[in-house]
Amino acid sequence: MPESKRYLFVTWDGGGNVPPELALAQRLRVRGHAVRVLADPTIEPDVRASGCEFSAWTTAPHRTTRDRSGDIFKDYEIKSPMKMIDTYMREFLAVPAPRWVADTRAELEARPADVVVVDFALPAALIAPQALGLPTATLMPNIWMVPTPGIPPIGPGFLPARSVLGRGRDALLGHLMRRIFQKALPALNAARQSAGLSPARDVYEQLLGAQRILVQTSPVFDFTSPHMPSNVSYVGPELGDPAWIAEPGAPRWQPPGAPDDRRPLVLVGLSSTFQNQVATLRRIVEALSSLELRALLTLGPTLDPSEVPGSANVTVVRSAPHREVLEHAALLITHAGHGTTLKGLAAGVPVLCLPMGRDQNDTAARVVHSGAGLRLPPDSAAPNIAKAVSRLLGEPAFRAGAQRLARAIATREGQSDAIELLESLAAKRSASVAA
Repeated sequence: MPESKRYLFVTWDGGGNVPPELALAQRLRVRGHAVRVLADPTIEPDVRASGCEFSAWTTAPHRTTRDRSGDIFKDYEIKSPMKMIDTYMREFLAVPAPRWVADTRAELEARPADVVVVDFALPAALIAPQALGLPTATLMPNIWMVPTPGIPPIGPGFLPARSVLGRGRDALLGHLMRRIFQKALPALNAARQSAGLSPARDVYEQLLGAQRILVQTSPVFDFTSPHMPSNVSYVGPELGDPAWIAEPGAPRWQPPGAPDDRRPLVLVGLSSTFQNQVATLRRIVEALSSLELRALLTLGPTLDPSEVPGSANVTVVRSAPHREVLEHAALLITHAGHGTTLKGLAAGVPVLCLPMGRDQNDTAARVVHSGAGLRLPPDSAAPNIAKAVSRLLGEPAFRAGAQRLARAIATREGQSDAIELLESLAAKRSASVAA
């Protein structure tokens, strides 16, 4: 067992980013390290449940409630992927940069750490540990997000280019995205200079500036490229359910219906955060009610069960342990959030994706590319959803595609060990201090 070290995780309550990041923090704690999480007050119960210590943002943007009234960045009101990225750059990354830096630095001065691990969406939070000379790692709790030659730009949900026209499309969109990202550079450089650091040449220098970037997905599932930075490592998905799903010691979930019910079970799980998904969920219920199957629909903490009535064969609940449900399921219907999607694929279950924004259209593209599922617009009519469900349940090729990914995830194909990488950062710091 390595010498105990102090790790500070710096993150925010973005919904799907929280469970995989806290799962990694918990694994470090189980290894004997001291782990503290700096984040929104709303995730304090989850952090405490993982056995880690907690500190809250004070001046940086943060949620105070998990219902939709607490949303800081209402991305569900933005229809254009490029506008959404532009708004994120301005309102979440650039303008609050001094506050991300100040809160992180205050935390490190009050409670020193040996290694700082920062959510990829908060590159300004890297400035404080960089100024203090501390080892840093960035967590990307989903697919690879940075414009990279050979990979379609994030947002539209493109499949890999197969022609000169497609490669030109990717190059143009990548250029446009780079221009949008650069809008945050003056604010980031002002924060860097205030901390005593030299200015960055572009935003990507700050985004990619940690010693290690850990991508929490499978490289067999993701689109990868030989042009990715050398400090990037795929460390695989964390597949546990969020702490709020069930109380410790709760009885194991059992599928609905009689024990001899042979109808296929469909799990429906859209976003755990509010994405204006009620109308889509109602159409899913309508579609599933027309088919010979049974379904469990989980709403998450931001919706009330009264907003999405169930039916004779569709049970609607606020939450259920997805990993346990998927052991019995024949199909997963999801918004293509990375965590839910990878749980389904790890269980060898085909996926129907109805992406609603963020990185979801791109996660859905990877599902389709893998032959493990289908993608529909979130405003699809109930008959079209029913048709896609029937196809996914009736064509064995989709389950075969999902099972290929399940084997790659189970065997950790192409993956590094996140704990070893983080411990190596601490060991290098110890060696440099000793020298």
